Amino acid sequence: MDKLLGFLPDQDPTTPGVITQCANFIPYETGMTGAPSASTPASTPALAAACVGAVVVTKLDDTRRILAGTATKLYELSGGVWTDVTRGGNYTGGVDTRWSYTQFGNATIASNLSDTMQRSTSGAFADIATAPKAKIVFSVGSFVMALNTSDATYGVSQNRWWCSATFNETSWTPSVTALCATGMLVSAPGQITAGGKLGDYAVAYKDKAIFLGQFVGAPSVWDWIQVPGGDAGCVGQDAWTDIGGAHFIVGQDNFWIFDGSRPVPIGLGQVREWFYANSNPAYRYKIQCIFDRQTNRVWIFYPSTNSTTLDTAMVYHLATKQFGLVTINVQAVLNYISAGATIDGLSGISAAIDGLSAYSFDSQFWLSGGRVLTVFDTAHQLKLLTGVSTSSSYTTGDMGDDEGVSLLSKIRVRFAPGYAPASATAQVFSKMTEGAGLTTGSTHTLNDGKFDVLQAARFHRATISMTGDVRVLAMGAVLKPMGTA
Repeated sequence: MDKLLGFLPDQDPTTPGVITQCANFIPYETGMTGAPSASTPASTPALAAACVGAVVVTKLDDTRRILAGTATKLYELSGGVWTDVTRGGNYTGGVDTRWSYTQFGNATIASNLSDTMQRSTSGAFADIATAPKAKIVFSVGSFVMALNTSDATYGVSQNRWWCSATFNETSWTPSVTALCATGMLVSAPGQITAGGKLGDYAVAYKDKAIFLGQFVGAPSVWDWIQVPGGDAGCVGQDAWTDIGGAHFIVGQDNFWIFDGSRPVPIGLGQVREWFYANSNPAYRYKIQCIFDRQTNRVWIFYPSTNSTTLDTAMVYHLATKQFGLVTINVQAVLNYISAGATIDGLSGISAAIDGLSAYSFDSQFWLSGGRVLTVFDTAHQLKLLTGVSTSSSYTTGDMGDDEGVSLLSKIRVRFAPGYAPASATAQVFSKMTEGAGLTTGSTHTLNDGKFDVLQAARFHRATISMTGDVRVLAMGAVLKPMGTA
């Protein structure tokens, strides 16, 4: 039997174990598994409007805040209610507004470029009077950093960076003594598209460039260098994620991992060509990435070819370096931190034992402080991706030989112990040459871990469709030579 190699649409389809297409089928440590289903946390209503950025922040005393923004409001989830924590008046965000958040000590900072930077230690946010408006904010060392800004002195500066005064997120007046400074990144064309911290460094991304900033003290405060690496860059504000000691980045023509030295391309000969042919180039700036640390997977939510919204996710496993694919419509993504559950509190999750089946028992949902991959769906509802898989499928590569016709008599799938599907079918296909189109054959039902087939051709392919929580380790086919043709 051949171990599954993950979703590899760019590879030679005759490679044993290759998956040429899949749906809701993603990698894990030893194989491929059905993608988790979404469930609504107990007593969590929908937002009043589309979510354009959400975050869980942790204060110095380890208490947490769950925040979500719309174009005109900021909300905090507390006691099962989205409480309006907007400043005195509404915000003025537009169609493409997205909130950027950071935590600095006990202060939560939120910024959207359209409005004055916001600050809150608890309750409602308020303007930081001296701060620039900024598309991107993040904390690094003793500073809050702002990128792609607008202010009264310098105007709209899509290449500008700012740092607050040291240890003072409310002070943004340039000062050598306070170490508040600003500058421009102009050695590469285009605007700053994204940014974040990487250890003690600050990183600013353009469409086709990466800048690394290092604290050097007065008078320049921060020194920036353009990182060698060709056209590596980031397509959008949220099209990257911190994977622990490095950034995973979606660029204009590749995926990259950047650890502060040089960006390393990934996906070449695997998914790169397919991804850029099957995502909408005009809306790739909307891509959102998130790292699910518990499962060691990066999720890349993107708009498919004919979509203007995030309707698909490519999933990459950092350890196995394998890819999968999920169909899912989202507005925003975050790592929700659960308060955990107790026996006494189970009735608040579900009135009946059967209702608890939406949460898999190895889920972080049950642990206090457990991080759970979470999305806002198109109904503005917070959804935890913790449920058991309901359905998934994958399509094999081409099994056979250019020189001989073979009889496909059996396809056997090896499932992980305890993760066989509730039901499964195999739709088989055939063709006589690799360059030809596929001819659809018959459909077969799983029986005793195998599909009994009878089909003659040079090449055979199958789509395995499964229901239930499933994990697949390997697959094999029985081919009997029928002579050359």
